[in-house]
Amino acid sequence: MSDEHDPQSKYVPTRRDLIKGVIAAGAVSSTGYLFRGSITRAFAAAPGSVERMLTLDVNGQQRRVDVMKQETLAMTLRYKLGLTGTKLGCDRAECGACSVLIDDVPHYSCSVLTHSTRGKKIQTVEGLASPDGTLHPVQQAVVEQQGFQCAFCMSGFLMATVGFLKTNPNPTRQELAHGISGNLCRCQDYDKILTSLMRGAELSREVNNA
Repeated sequence: MSDEHDPQSKYVPTRRDLIKGVIAAGAVSSTGYLFRGSITRAFAAAPGSVERMLTLDVNGQQRRVDVMKQETLAMTLRYKLGLTGTKLGCDRAECGACSVLIDDVPHYSCSVLTHSTRGKKIQTVEGLASPDGTLHPVQQAVVEQQGFQCAFCMSGFLMATVGFLKTNPNPTRQELAHGISGNLCRCQDYDKILTSLMRGAELSREVNNA
């Protein structure tokens, strides 16, 4: 008995069937390719979409940069703008090594989305010194007092101190310690750090009163 109509018989595809399958697959792929551009444009124009190209005010310069919507300011500064003085330590807003000033207020840049800083003034440790190379008084004090050991955390402490001194230019040692308490040092030489930063506050007053 022939098994031509037997549902249990094994189907063997012919060469014609294989060619039809290849053609059909190619047609689907081509259609997807043709419409991919329009689909992408539709998503790009959708409400709530985020512009990728931003102009940021960093250290007094207008910097044009391509930024992903989920990108943090620390990543943008280090890997897009080459400002590696901003360190990545914990990367979760605990150590303060990534501290920068945004509109003169210290922030953990690892926890700030770059898109949120449009229209604001960003200052990193590279922007503390004067254009002629003269160090900021807090930087100069750290050099004089040799305030850090490995110095990985130094830029964060500098930025936190500069920001704090804008609100309290003549702090007591205890006030300054509290003001920069959000920054941690892996070497734990806090007494020496605080001594150098207090000297920085003194030099800052001298410069401002000159």
